[in-house]
Amino acid sequence: MAELTGRVALITGGGRGIGRAIAVSLAHAGADVAVSGRNADVLDETAGAIRAIGRRAAAIVCDVAEHSQVDAMLIRVKKDLGDPLILVNNAGIAGSAKLSETTDDMWEAMLRVNATGAFFCMRAVVPIMLEAKWGRVVNIASIAARAGAAYIAAYSASKHALLGLTRAVATEVAAKGVTVNAVCPGYVDTEMSDRSAAFISVRTGRNENDARKILEGFSPQKRLMTAEEVAGLATYLCSEAARGINGQGIVLDGGALQG
Repeated sequence: MAELTGRVALITGGGRGIGRAIAVSLAHAGADVAVSGRNADVLDETAGAIRAIGRRAAAIVCDVAEHSQVDAMLIRVKKDLGDPLILVNNAGIAGSAKLSETTDDMWEAMLRVNATGAFFCMRAVVPIMLEAKWGRVVNIASIAARAGAAYIAAYSASKHALLGLTRAVATEVAAKGVTVNAVCPGYVDTEMSDRSAAFISVRTGRNENDARKILEGFSPQKRLMTAEEVAGLATYLCSEAARGINGQGIVLDGGALQG
């Protein structure tokens, strides 16, 4: 699908895991890609992988929780690659705690990165899309944006906020050539799921292999989703074939959450 040739994409949290997979997938679809995050080394590695595909790339250190850094990131993307008409808000953090053990700092950090960071990026980039009369925003949410679960009050609240933001902005731009959607994966085989397995191991006394099987058991397919599956869906949402999909929170979890 080379139809994205000539488009510039910006992926936050693009250095590893889901973000890296999306960056590479969009590059294969023809896009030039800027990746941002807080770890320069992994960003540079991902940028190298994009260039190896034959696309231009930029690696930009940015904490999306700071709007001044988001503004500086956008200036850099425009300078190095051009106007970004594809935005993938993938940067995020996760954590688990009982409600009574959820600290103010944990609550505020989850909302600041997972919801406010996406807001900062959308506020900066969507006007460029509106001027171009074409744009794609894909927010990487979570199954936790569609259903709650024990011990993730702060995380689930932040992802619900991200889905609400998605739906509101999608309505605002619907008639202007821009779509805004969210992908809501279940547990994905990434470092974040490794940390979840470690948390279960500590809480339950099970070994990490058994803890991982608990995570796999949340899907009727008895497996973790893959970063490449999320990337494939995100890339599709950026295509012309998906222009009628707008304001959706699309679940990718093997069938656990239906409807």
